[in-house]
Amino acid sequence: MRRTNGFLGWWAILSCAAAACGGGDDAADRGADDVLADADGATDAPAEAPLDAVEETVLDVPEEGDGDEAEEDGGEADAPPVVGPCGAGSPEALMGCVEQPRYVADLNSVAGAREPGSAHWQEVQDLCASRFTALGFAVELYDYGTGVNVIGVLPGGDLAGERVLVSAHYDGVPDCPAADDNASGVAGLLETARVLSTASFRRTLVVACWDEEEDGLIGSEAYAARAAGAGESLAVNFVYEMIGFYSDVPESQAIPTGLDMLFPEQTAALAANENRGDFLAVIADDLARSFHERMALYGPAVGLSVVVLEVPSILKNSPLLSDLRRSDHAGFWELDVPAMMLTDTSEFRNPHYHCRDGDDAIETLDHGFTVKIVQTTVGAAAASLALR
Repeated sequence: MRRTNGFLGWWAILSCAAAACGGGDDAADRGADDVLADADGATDAPAEAPLDAVEETVLDVPEEGDGDEAEEDGGEADAPPVVGPCGAGSPEALMGCVEQPRYVADLNSVAGAREPGSAHWQEVQDLCASRFTALGFAVELYDYGTGVNVIGVLPGGDLAGERVLVSAHYDGVPDCPAADDNASGVAGLLETARVLSTASFRRTLVVACWDEEEDGLIGSEAYAARAAGAGESLAVNFVYEMIGFYSDVPESQAIPTGLDMLFPEQTAALAANENRGDFLAVIADDLARSFHERMALYGPAVGLSVVVLEVPSILKNSPLLSDLRRSDHAGFWELDVPAMMLTDTSEFRNPHYHCRDGDDAIETLDHGFTVKIVQTTVGAAAASLALR
């Protein structure tokens, strides 16, 4: 995660109040049941149209099951998901396929100083490319001039024109093992790609190892701009950004100044838990509501606490909220593509951020915590991709 001098201040609060930030556009204001259609019930209907001439970027993503249907059939609409056993027939079954030893092996391969242009940076770039290829993805080494993104594409079925992204940056700051930032994210991405590649989806899955995040989100912004110029239909981007640090020690979680004014319920809940750093933070724009609701649904099924901070569209690109824009979701927000950062909150929890207070080393991370994050993301991404 790149460093910033930004803050959450009173001007952000006043801007929100003046513009009535609670009322976003129609797509953002609809609940998940209004946004999501039942994929199973849609098979006999005409296929959903991809983005058309109006260049709408928010897609109506069909759900694998619909709560209203469950009620009509006599089932329990709010029954929690049951994870596993491993299989490719449902998001919950795919969640059961995530394997901690595979994640840890990849974490050990990725961790190490990998400043762009260094030998290990090249090794990790090669690892992303070779792994995606072995899993059946069509791989592109996207050289945008100053760096190289590794892009893997697994085409979908009848909705192949609509793309769901899962991504992480693979570069690191100089002279730092960068285990949490962001070897944890890359290893999580590789395991996510492995599991999702075993299933067939209606939508296209794109996995990406971004370059030059630490230099200003350069790689992901280059991809987002190219995709927009090509008219690609991007449904959502799930961004892994530092997903390895966990602490159940009271007051181990710092709160950015002003966050309590924008998100009073969430900060009150954290305070009630004695500000322990024991949760996944999901930083999403309101266009991604139906997607972050999936993260909140699947997280508890594996024992993961998920705290969602939904940023109103009128504020998401404000420099006053730069603490919430510090990773590769930000370039997609600027183009009104739904995106979310999945994070342990960086230096607000991890004292070893950028090796400024000891090494950002593998030994400081909690692998069980990360595996739960990967399981949750696999479930949310699989539901968004729509199994076929």
